[in-house]
Amino acid sequence: MTPTSPPTASPPAAGRHVRLGRAEPNRGRVRAAWTLALLTTLCAELTFTAVAVPSTWVLLPLLLVMYGAGVLLVREAVVRCGGGWPSLVLLGLAYQLAEDGLGLQALNSPDMYDAADWGLRALGVNWTYWESQIGVHVVLSVLLPVMIANLLFPAMRARPYLRTGGLAVTGALAVLGVVGLRVFISATEDPGYRTPPAWTLAYVAAIAVLAWLALRVLPRRRPRDTPARGSRQAPRPPLVGFISLYLTMAFLTTLLPLGLGGDLLFGDAMSQPFRLIAAAMTAVPFAWLAARWRTAANWTDRHRLWLLGGILVSHTAFMMPGSWTSALLGALTLALELLALRALSRQVRRGEGPAPGAARA
Repeated sequence: MTPTSPPTASPPAAGRHVRLGRAEPNRGRVRAAWTLALLTTLCAELTFTAVAVPSTWVLLPLLLVMYGAGVLLVREAVVRCGGGWPSLVLLGLAYQLAEDGLGLQALNSPDMYDAADWGLRALGVNWTYWESQIGVHVVLSVLLPVMIANLLFPAMRARPYLRTGGLAVTGALAVLGVVGLRVFISATEDPGYRTPPAWTLAYVAAIAVLAWLALRVLPRRRPRDTPARGSRQAPRPPLVGFISLYLTMAFLTTLLPLGLGGDLLFGDAMSQPFRLIAAAMTAVPFAWLAARWRTAANWTDRHRLWLLGGILVSHTAFMMPGSWTSALLGALTLALELLALRALSRQVRRGEGPAPGAARA
């Protein structure tokens, strides 16, 4: 799920820190930053959890700080270090550990969200919940919002949105958001619970290692160009959308109860360990397909739009079977999503047509 680099400029050389030029219009940068912050909150929660749990809207200020600042910080760190989409994925994993492991404590809590009842729990960890949230947060919280922001602001795809002071404030807000999850949500949903110290240290260490790999190791290995390979062709955009819709639904229904209700699809037909394997057998080929598609000679922004549209529509539809209220809210949300995607499609068609020799990332 990776858009091309800016049509007018190649990405920075691997490992180089990017500095924001003084000539960059301040209004455009600020608009892009706020747009990404809103997009990640919409994609991660307001078009997903809020369909089945409308009270999620009450937490909008906290979610905007936690999701918006967190993902904006991830995006800015990757761009400034000259990283690409693999770096975004690794920082997305670190972000998920910070949110679910350190903030919500949902990775370990036996009671939070009834996650322990959804699947395998061993060594004090809700493994099924963890795997589901890796997919949800890496894709829906990080990759898709960044993809949409790139489509909306194509000239800034490889440029920072924030100056140094703004980056420092964003980092502070991201930390505050994680603390807010512990204080306002974890303490309410599972009062008195504390993640075992050993697991807390493990999460902190894992976050540090992932950040080091994403910001120090991968940028040095990133080639300046990833040209199209031979005559490989991606499917037509509608087929890309259908595949992404289907595989997203398959991943979610394997690990989570439809609409966050009480029953998992297929009931006891799948053992708890096998659900983890089956979900990985969906997610890994999907990621492999997306990686191959992006190197195809005919891969365009329209393909990206259908790819992200299929994922968004599927993850909203997943939440609709919970109740009549969820069905109605989901239908309204889907209608708004389709209208937004249609408007974005018009903009993509107006600006499509990358310059000859433009680099891919």
